[in-house]
Amino acid sequence: MEKFEVGIIGGGLAGLTNAILLAKAGKKIALFEKNEYPFHRVCGEYISNETLPFLERIGIDIIQQKSVALSKFRLTSPKGTALEMPLDLGGFGISRYELDFFLMQLAKKEGVTIFEKTNITQIKQEKDFFILESNLHQQYETDILIAAYGKRANLDHSLTRDFFYKRSPYIGVKHHLKVKNLKYAHPQEMIALHNFSYGYAGFSRIEDDKYCFCYLSSRENLKKSGDILSLEKNILSKNPYIKDIFENSEFLFDKPKVINEITFAPKTLFEGNILMCGDTAGMITPLCGNGMAMAIHSAKILSQHLILYLDKKTSFDTCKQNYLLEWNKNFKSRLKIGRNIQRFFGSPLLSEMLVNSANLFPFIKKTLVKQSHGKVF
Repeated sequence: MEKFEVGIIGGGLAGLTNAILLAKAGKKIALFEKNEYPFHRVCGEYISNETLPFLERIGIDIIQQKSVALSKFRLTSPKGTALEMPLDLGGFGISRYELDFFLMQLAKKEGVTIFEKTNITQIKQEKDFFILESNLHQQYETDILIAAYGKRANLDHSLTRDFFYKRSPYIGVKHHLKVKNLKYAHPQEMIALHNFSYGYAGFSRIEDDKYCFCYLSSRENLKKSGDILSLEKNILSKNPYIKDIFENSEFLFDKPKVINEITFAPKTLFEGNILMCGDTAGMITPLCGNGMAMAIHSAKILSQHLILYLDKKTSFDTCKQNYLLEWNKNFKSRLKIGRNIQRFFGSPLLSEMLVNSANLFPFIKKTLVKQSHGKVF
């Protein structure tokens, strides 16, 4: 049985960032990813510039090579009422297909052992270590275990996490496309949030002149429509901006990427001595556009405290306590604010009122953006 200092379940932004930072500190790391790189994830593919100094420090030059700077914001109501504003901090667009693949290569370069197409199906928590069993009927031993497997997984069931047993009303869908002649001009530096009945869609440019169109909708919308195509035609396209995108774009996937049971319920940061990170620890509502930045930042926080423990400078209890304190300081209020803002976008009437009010009172626009974003780290 191969042994590692730290095992990481999940090779997304949180998992890969932890792996890179821990490997840079000289630790023996194993990362387990159920898919094979590169691959697509359902994600809005916008990252706040609060991450840039950190990403540059760890050597992620793909940002300069491929990403698209985003500095303007447009919000539309289901009827097509629009407001626009500059993004003070700004951000950039890049696909998870490109970014995750680059991070994986960087992790390998730093010495991380990466097991692709390896789904961890069982965790045995012993007194001082963990034994992991995979779908390939192989076992691995690790002293420390980080869970960064994303929004929801069967492991949540085996760990009896409360949120897993509560149905979520949301589905997520993502397209990549190339636009033609849009009726409603969309500058390449703009990210848009288009509302529709009981849902909203993010639309912004990524690398290679492509755009990411990713939306959150209710399962009830899908049930009424019957399938994704009918949902997009009969509900999303009532917003004229979305209709314009569907009618004047070339869709690049054979079929959209879809995930179910998306939950924004509070989650625990620990399950026994398993350390949760990224969306596995807590997911901000997509309308805030800050999930990718939070995943990266949470990994930075966790790895810093974990390195101190592995270097025998603190106890494991102190490591957990400091991780919890810093996580709450940076993310707890933002997650709560995101859940509250979400209520306005679930109702056609409330979202219409919000857009009109923000147009009348500009401070509302700035407050919404400021409250959902963090500081540069």
